[in-house]
This record gives sequence, C-alpha cells and structure tokens, in this order.
Amino acid sequence: MDVFDVETRSRCMSSIHSKNTKPEDVVAKYLFSKGFRYRRNVSKMQGKPDIVLKKYKTVVFVNGCFWHMHDGCKYFRMPEDNHDYWFDKLTRNKERDEKEIQELKNLGWNVIVVWECELKTNKRSETLENLVQSLHQHDMHSKS
Repeated sequence: MDVFDVETRSRCMSSIHSKNTKPEDVVAKYLFSKGFRYRRNVSKMQGKPDIVLKKYKTVVFVNGCFWHMHDGCKYFRMPEDNHDYWFDKLTRNKERDEKEIQELKNLGWNVIVVWECELKTNKRSETLENLVQSLHQHDMHSKS
C-alpha cells in the first residue's frame, strides 16, 4: 500500500529528473575540484553517460538505487502498488544499463558506476576518493 494518495505520488514522481541530479552534482564537483575536466550528460554516446572523461577514456554513471535496481541495497524496494508495472519498468532499466555498459566496454571505454547510496554522508568521502584513485590507475594502465 502506497503511503501517498495518487495525486501526491504523481507530483513526487514528476519532480524526479534524469540528469543534473544532486548525486551527479556531488561527483562532478568533486572531480572538478581534483583537476579533472569532463563533459556531462553526453547524449551522443551509448547510454548517455552522466560524466565523460575523454582524456581517461572513462565514463561515469551516477545511478539512483531505486531506478536502476541496486541489488542488495536498503534504498531499493520494489513497490507493492502497481507491482507488475514497476517490475517491468525497472527490469527494463536494469537490462538496458547492462547492455549499454557492455557496449561501451566493447568500444574500449572504462565504465564506472557510482550508486546513490555510496554518496550518503557516511560513505561519500571514501567513494569519491576511490573514484579518483580508479581514474589515476586506469590512466597509468592505458599509458603502458
């Protein structure tokens, strides 16, 4: 049973954006502060990555735990109301993500997924530091 009435739920859902989200902003601003330059929401690339670091041949997807069905995450719970609709929609999202990530990898791109839950206050610093470390490691490997 939904805790909101239909009108309130509709208003909540319509306020959710697919790009330039707060978690995306956190990652982008951190990368910029560390000297990385990038493009955001590159619509001409497979999967429309949230952040593209061309110099590092790396794309970063900042995924919401609900919309991308983050396995084992406490922030993902399949809605009980209209279950079939949500199951089909979210499953399609997840399958599309997997396909697009594989296609980017096949094209030689390094793909990093940062989950919304990994940007919560208690995990944010570690997640962002690991992201930067991963970019530096990928850069070192690609130069050898």
